[in-house]
Amino acid sequence: MGAAIVLLGLIAGGVTLYAHQAGKSDLSRYATGQLAALVVPDAPSAAPDHAFKTRDGEDANLNDFRGKVVVVNVWAMWCAPCRTEMPTLATLAQAYEGTDLLVLPVNVDATPDQIAAGAAFIDDHAPLPFYSDPSFQLPFELPGKGAMPQTVLIDRQGRVRASYSGGADWAGPEARALVEALLAEPG
Repeated sequence: MGAAIVLLGLIAGGVTLYAHQAGKSDLSRYATGQLAALVVPDAPSAAPDHAFKTRDGEDANLNDFRGKVVVVNVWAMWCAPCRTEMPTLATLAQAYEGTDLLVLPVNVDATPDQIAAGAAFIDDHAPLPFYSDPSFQLPFELPGKGAMPQTVLIDRQGRVRASYSGGADWAGPEARALVEALLAEPG
């Protein structure tokens, strides 16, 4: 009888452990190498609906990009690590042109002169588009709560799946493996 109780306890513990692990995202396995500080939430949450601006001054928000895997990067001209990682984001965007991946840098500089400088900087990093949030609010709506630079990966359903605070090599093998995993998920 005692052995049966122990066996049932082990089975129940295994089922509980499996259920807990099944709820966790498998994206956490990509938190290695350059992306060791990648944060993967236990459960995806909806991307914030904070409005920011297109290059033409039109309103946009992250929900506008549903159906695509979006790599959102909030950055500023005054942020040296932001500028340093931008070429790697451009390389990532180039590698996935014509796919369901969108690399979406959102500049948070505030003045018209700073915004113009940010747009000119992005123009040197084709094929990246230029978006701005002069209110500097979007970084605080994202998981990094104001960290700069901050990169957030959003799936096709518009859910935050992973985030990274600080500069990283977004053209490296770890980043590409993470992007490939999100692209392989059903829409």
